Amino acid sequence: QVQLVESGGGLVQAGGSLRLSCAASGRTFSSYNMGWFRRAPGKGREFVARITASGSLTDHADSVKGRFTISRDSAKNTVYLQMNSLKTEDTAVYYCAAGRSWTTWERAYDYWGQGTQVTVSS
Repeated sequence: QVQLVESGGGLVQAGGSLRLSCAASGRTFSSYNMGWFRRAPGKGREFVARITASGSLTDHADSVKGRFTISRDSAKNTVYLQMNSLKTEDTAVYYCAAGRSWTTWERAYDYWGQGTQVTVSS
C-alpha cells in the first residue's frame, strides 16, 4: 500500500515557477514508477511527466517539455515536479500517482494523491 500527498501548489503569475512535491508513505515506494497528471477545468486528466522507480529514466508531455522537470528522492520518499515558465494553460489540479507499469495511461497507475491546485494568472 502506498499513500501519496501532494503539496506546493498555489497562485503564480505567468512566467513564474513552482515546485510540487509528492510525499509517499510505505516501504515499497522505491519499487514504483511515478507519474504526474493534471486536470484543467472542464477537461479530462492528462499525463504530464513520469519517472522510473530507479530515477534513471524520465518522460515529459510535449506541452511541458523544456519547462517542467520530474525528479525523485528515494531517501525522502518524495517525487518532485519543477515547473518553470508557467503559462495560464498550465492551470489545473495536479496529481501524483504510483504504478508498476511504465506508461502514460492513467488507469495503469495504482495509487493517487488528492491533488494540489496550480493557478497561473496572466
